[in-house]
This record gives sequence, C-alpha cells and structure tokens, in this order.
Amino acid sequence: MGGDKSYAEHIPVLRDAFIDALFTDPDGYYVDCTFGRGGHSRELLAKLSENGRLLAIDRDPEAIAEGERLAEEDGRFSIVHADFARLGEALDEKGWHQVTGVGFDLGVSSPQVDNAERGFSFQKNGPLDMRMDSSSGQPLSQMLERVSERELADIIYRFGDERYSRRIAKSILNAKHEGKLNSTSDLENACFHATPKQARHGGAHPATRTFQALRIWVNEEMDQIDVGVNAAMEHLKPGGRLAVISFHSGEDRRIRDLIEAQVHPCKCPPQMPMCVCGKIPSMRWLQKKPVRPSDAEVAINPRSRSSLMRIAERISEAEGRKLAGYSGGSL
Repeated sequence: MGGDKSYAEHIPVLRDAFIDALFTDPDGYYVDCTFGRGGHSRELLAKLSENGRLLAIDRDPEAIAEGERLAEEDGRFSIVHADFARLGEALDEKGWHQVTGVGFDLGVSSPQVDNAERGFSFQKNGPLDMRMDSSSGQPLSQMLERVSERELADIIYRFGDERYSRRIAKSILNAKHEGKLNSTSDLENACFHATPKQARHGGAHPATRTFQALRIWVNEEMDQIDVGVNAAMEHLKPGGRLAVISFHSGEDRRIRDLIEAQVHPCKCPPQMPMCVCGKIPSMRWLQKKPVRPSDAEVAINPRSRSSLMRIAERISEAEGRKLAGYSGGSL
C-alpha cells in the first residue's frame, strides 16, 4: 500500500504492551490519539472484528495523509486532523459518547525527526520550526523573538529537566541577537558551547533536553495533554481503558497526576472515617508503576529507551460510590 514505506521506517514504541493494555473487546470502539504513521492503529485493527471501530487523531498533515490512505482501505477506521484539546469535540461529533479504549503515544515520531525541514532534530540541519502541525501556529524562530532569558531558562528547565538551563538560555538568545541563530545546527551549537566541558561527553548530547523542551513549548504539549487526557477519561465506558506512553519525566508526572485525581478524588482530612466531600472515584490503576520497555526492545528500537506507559481503567458510578464509602442514596 502507499503508506508502507513510512510505516516500516517507524517502529511503534511498546507496541505489544500498548495494544494488550487497551484491547478488551473485538467489537469495541477505540481511539488512537497520536496516529503518527499508524503502527499502533494497524495493530488494533488487526484485532478488531468487522463491528469494531477505530478513530485516530493527529495534528501533523503528513500523518493525516497516511491515515486517509488507511481509511480508504479499511472502513472500520477514520481519522481527524486535530490536536489533543479537540479530542472530546471529535468524539462528540461522531456520537461516540462512551468508548472502549483511548491511547496516547506522546512525543515526536521517527519520520518527523528524520525530516530535516521539520526542525525537530539537532542531528539534521533545518529551519527553527518544531511545529507538529506545520499549517498553523508559530515556528520556534518566531517564538524566540518574544521570550525573555528568564522565561526561556524556565521553559528549558521545566520541560527538559536541563540543569544548565540558565546558561543555555543565555547562549541561545545571545546567538539570536548576534544574528547567529538561523538553523537547528546553530541552536545545537549554542546548547553545546553553553554546557560545561566536563558534561559534554559520556551521555546524551548536550542539546537533547533543550530541543525536547522547545518542542513541548512550541506545541503547547502540556496544556494539550491536560485537556486530552481528561476528555479521554470522561468518554470511557465502565471497564474502558486508558494507556499513555510518554518520553519525558515531566510528561509522565502530569499523566500520573491527572489519573490519580480521578482515582483518589476525595478531599476529606485523613482522620475522617468515611468520605463526606462527595468526590467519587471514576478511575482505577491497572498498574500503578509505569510499564517500561524490555532490554530486547531497546536494542531493536533505541528510541524506546526513555518510554513510560501508564494504564488505568474507568469504573462504574456504583463501584466509585462503594470505594468512597457510600452505601446508597444521594450525596
């Protein structure tokens, strides 16, 4: 088929574990919130019956083109050009008010990284762009025009866990003011020379965390995650599954906290014998600790090294009431 080449070039991270976590019913309705090049979607479709359905969303026009080719071949599949924040809207438009499973594979795909023109990689010289949806929003080059050194340092620290964020932010903006920040190679050079010599070798490239942080900032990924994951949990039917793969500790903490707020929503003091605040759990952890890739997977697909997957399940109102200590009646 037309999309085979790009699919083959992109190895889905935690593929089997992700599908096993999500799939519970061959006749179910599922959502792949990050279609990418369709690796996870194709695996789900292989398990669905003729009555099952799969909706994918993505903000990358190239991913949408790949998904449209798949939709032409398989009537059980459809795709929407949207970001995470529009997940609830996309489901309501299709009349999918309760779904069987929703999956997210956060971060950037291999085809996106490998395309120098997208500006995601410090290993390939390209424009300062980094937009997931190249048809909207502002590229990195424009966003750097209006950020202060302090703000940039905070972005690099919060979204990249970069210990040298202040030095790197200063180096980036100095290069910009001197007219020496015109490409991803220039950005990589600014990060490299801002990093102390003793920290430049022996681990990840000095620009790795900064490029990640800037990508998250350009695409407003943390805000998108908040809206999208909450919408996913709201649209799950009882017994429906949520699985989220992340590649950054900040993303993983955000996912954990969003789910935990539904697993343990009670605000009552610990000394209270039972809940009286009226907050009822709507989710439960299927595995509290995140799933990590095996050594064998990392050897085949190094990109999976930092991946973490959180898995939770929607519970019924009756089960939530029971967990909260309510035996019946109104709250």
